[in-house]
Amino acid sequence: MRRFFTSIWLAFLLGLCSAQYMLLDVLLVLLLLSEAPWAVLGSLHCDQTSSGVIRPHSVAITEFGAVGDGVTLNTKAFQNAIFYLNSFADKGGAQLFVPAGWWLTGSFDLISHLTLWLDKDAVILGSMNSNDWPVVDPLPSYGRGRELPGKRHRSLIYGCNLTDVIITVSIHIGDNGTIDGQGSIWWDWFRNETLNYTRPHLVEFINSTRVVISNVTFLNSPFWTIHPVYCRGELRLFFWMNSQVVVQNVTILAPLDSPNTDGIDPDSSNDVCIEDCYISTGDDLIAIKSGWDEYGISYARPCTNIIIRRLVGETNSSAGIAIGSEMSGGVSEVHAESLQFFNSKTGIRIKTSPGRGGYVRNVYISDMNLVDVNIAIRFTGQFGEHPDEFYDPTALPIIENITVKDVMGENIKFAGLLEGIEGDNFVNICLSNITLNVTTESPWNCSYIHGYSDLVSPEVCEPLGERIYPGHSLDCYHLPTHLGSVSNRKRGSWLLSW
Repeated sequence: MRRFFTSIWLAFLLGLCSAQYMLLDVLLVLLLLSEAPWAVLGSLHCDQTSSGVIRPHSVAITEFGAVGDGVTLNTKAFQNAIFYLNSFADKGGAQLFVPAGWWLTGSFDLISHLTLWLDKDAVILGSMNSNDWPVVDPLPSYGRGRELPGKRHRSLIYGCNLTDVIITVSIHIGDNGTIDGQGSIWWDWFRNETLNYTRPHLVEFINSTRVVISNVTFLNSPFWTIHPVYCRGELRLFFWMNSQVVVQNVTILAPLDSPNTDGIDPDSSNDVCIEDCYISTGDDLIAIKSGWDEYGISYARPCTNIIIRRLVGETNSSAGIAIGSEMSGGVSEVHAESLQFFNSKTGIRIKTSPGRGGYVRNVYISDMNLVDVNIAIRFTGQFGEHPDEFYDPTALPIIENITVKDVMGENIKFAGLLEGIEGDNFVNICLSNITLNVTTESPWNCSYIHGYSDLVSPEVCEPLGERIYPGHSLDCYHLPTHLGSVSNRKRGSWLLSW
């Protein structure tokens, strides 16, 4: 490591001494830093982005004729209010206040330098008329709607090419306002196969920066709940700085049998922070994505620098944290800690397939508690689901450098179902300090993977049987080089605050 720092410093000094080579040297430094995990994430800490920014201009939605009776459609009121507030975007920004009441609306856009400020007794209701959710083009990294070929419905709350946007509730943490997608009608259309276009998300930000969502309860999304896509940081000196999307202290709820109601799905975005959230839905609580097959490969926008802390939740059908299955643009530098999943199908899952291409690498999961979970850790190399017949089945994904440590589980059916791809092994899979109370006689099922383990109970499968220490610690992402450094911290104490 000392030689690494010295090489960087010398390259930089040489560049300063010769203007002719200065740009080349700086680019070399950037390349070196991009390969160093500590340079990307450093400590597991999210920026303390305040949701209490004071905006000099504020209006209430009622000033634009909105009626909070749960019956009157207020789409025009929201649109007119946003249009009016746009004139203050370059004057310190503005705030739209939604008072107590039930505010029915169709889809509406947000603008830059805006706070959508909900009273703790305010409920924004999504219209149950599909005509109030406009139809828009598919995302280029998907090539089509995720459910159906062609276009898709736009989210209820939508933002594109924005900066400095906040969705929050007034005054006190714990006083959550509510955004309810009233998704049951959409779920029925999905089950009955009467949809014309892919269902809408509840909140979607595209190509936006400095987005904060805090202290809000989200209910009954028609499809994925919170979807930041193509949101990227700003390069300052040698580092991507600031969390570009922060989701803090939110609750996301949907019936456990509701279809595809993912909680939070960072998609081809970097510098996303998710912390102190409770999620109970009908699909993955968090799903990290980056495009679908040939469209994701061509668009080539990875999802990187994702931090997840203090997440609690349940999902009967899916995973607490999933990566994929749409990961064709690549996923890397994912750090998650202090996780509690219960009454769920899977704890951690990586989903991919031949044809996806891309990669999943440098993933670090630690301090996870599981109770009544069917599968603790699952890798699926043959997930399937392709957008069309034009995908390339020889485009194989790279899955490497996955570390899971400090895990405890009670009433677990399978410790791990770890299935790679024949001829495309998942490698450097490292499991450390894991204790699971497993109810089946064959707790592990492993194929086409290779890695290392230490202090795992029940005894791990043969492809992971080699010890991490002393010979393979450098093959394991983000693990200390000495066994004595492995944390034996108490788990679960942070849950007392919930």
